[in-house]
Amino acid sequence: MPTSVSPTPPPPPPEMVVKNRFLSFLIWQSIPSTAIFLLSKTFLSSLSSSRPSLLTVFLTFFSFHLSLLLFSAALSLLSSPLPLRGAHPLRLAAILLRLLLFSGPPGSPDFRRRDRLSLGFFLFVAVSTASGLVAAVSVCLVASLGDYDDGFVGRVGFRGFVMGLLYGLHYVYNRRWVLEFPIIQRPPFFSFKMGLPPATTRALKLSGAAYLLSAVLIVLLSDQFASHATFGKFIAEQIVFFLGSFAVFLSWELSHHLHRVLHTKRFVFAPPKGSAAAETNPSEPLLAALEESNPSSLLQYLAYLDLCMVCENNVDAWRRAAFFEESGETYERVRAVGLRPLEQLASRLGEALESSSDKSLQLSNQLRSPTDVKPDPDCSALLNNFQLYTWCARIVASLTACSYEEDRFGVAQLSGSNAAVISTLVSCLLAIESFMGKNINVQSPNSLMGPAGIKWATSSMRRTDVGMRKKRGGHVHSKAYPIADVLKTSIYEIVSAFHGEMVASAKVGLLEKDWIITGKPPFGSRELLLQKLQLFLDFRAT
Repeated sequence: MPTSVSPTPPPPPPEMVVKNRFLSFLIWQSIPSTAIFLLSKTFLSSLSSSRPSLLTVFLTFFSFHLSLLLFSAALSLLSSPLPLRGAHPLRLAAILLRLLLFSGPPGSPDFRRRDRLSLGFFLFVAVSTASGLVAAVSVCLVASLGDYDDGFVGRVGFRGFVMGLLYGLHYVYNRRWVLEFPIIQRPPFFSFKMGLPPATTRALKLSGAAYLLSAVLIVLLSDQFASHATFGKFIAEQIVFFLGSFAVFLSWELSHHLHRVLHTKRFVFAPPKGSAAAETNPSEPLLAALEESNPSSLLQYLAYLDLCMVCENNVDAWRRAAFFEESGETYERVRAVGLRPLEQLASRLGEALESSSDKSLQLSNQLRSPTDVKPDPDCSALLNNFQLYTWCARIVASLTACSYEEDRFGVAQLSGSNAAVISTLVSCLLAIESFMGKNINVQSPNSLMGPAGIKWATSSMRRTDVGMRKKRGGHVHSKAYPIADVLKTSIYEIVSAFHGEMVASAKVGLLEKDWIITGKPPFGSRELLLQKLQLFLDFRAT
């Protein structure tokens, strides 16, 4: 007698994932913030001769959490998984002037995205300064107002303003708004616990810097913030402000760390195991999040992370088995979303390298010293999405390698997906190597063989830009070399799984037909891809 599937609640729609995480972040963020506020209030109140009233404590508690709520909202609006580059301030001024005078379009989508990011920087700094002002007054007000002189609130508020301005500029300048996904996914509590020591250390350093900077400004503006307190009260005020600023900085640092932990945690885009949706179409929620989400959004990154975990691990083997369903439609969609970013990277790098090979640009580079030669900025901007390219390469490589044993219907091989995956990975690798300065011209095997069967290196195999060797440690190449390593590892993973079939195809001259697409690859030529694939097949690609 067939068993009925128990009804289970459907998973939340993909667009609610980020909203639910933000709400959970606000809830969990209030716990350490409340603990810091109460501990700092209790300790600082012990340094004062009088105690604040219950109304004062309630108002300061409410204002402190209101400032943290504004700070958390600005933090979530600014954070992004893609390290974009903001627009120049002069461009922003020109855009505002054009909108006021001519009401013209603001430009291309890329420029609009950069303009919004620059506006986000400005808003975050403004919110952090306002939050610092309110939070500093809320924490440092540890006695009744009658125990302070007339300028105490003004001095503390001004120093809190400086404190928030310093933190906002530090946060934006060090690009801490970029969400970096951890390589190893740990439980949220463990990840949060591991971040407590560095957050405390950074808060202590920032509080010291903010105290010194604000003290210097208070001395310079002594007419506006004059203090008529006694020496004892002056020392107590300095101690109260330093400890209060440390409490505020620690709350901000813990909020930032908790925000990163919760928003970079893996989310499983799948119906509950055993439900009716899991039996019929378990891949639809994941594919919907991948295909319908905005490019470079947090939702899309979470979907790619989940897909990478499914393809590489055996924990959710039932989900990976659903990719190889008989019709092959699901596998085609998964392969398409995995290859699309890599195809765009290879094609855009090819276009940028062709445009940068202009004679005038070559002449200007020849006139520079070797250490001054820099890659084209348009090319370097394409490598910012390093995390996504890494996931995509691992997704298509792991899925192709697993298809050797798990694809019962042969949908990967019959649909030509294996050739598309290999061609895209090799094309992307060639584009990256060309960007790094390696020679990628097709070499004739006969012209490289000596009389004794020894392969001799010709002048065409040398690097065309010797001066670029000295810039390997630069910011751009720190992203290009890891991408190339991931692509090589991914290609070797596929070659290791299908090594016997590839060797057999190479012996009968069918390697190009079986493993290279018939059309034009995203970068390079079919002959160049075949030559590079042969190096991988011989395990000589480095």
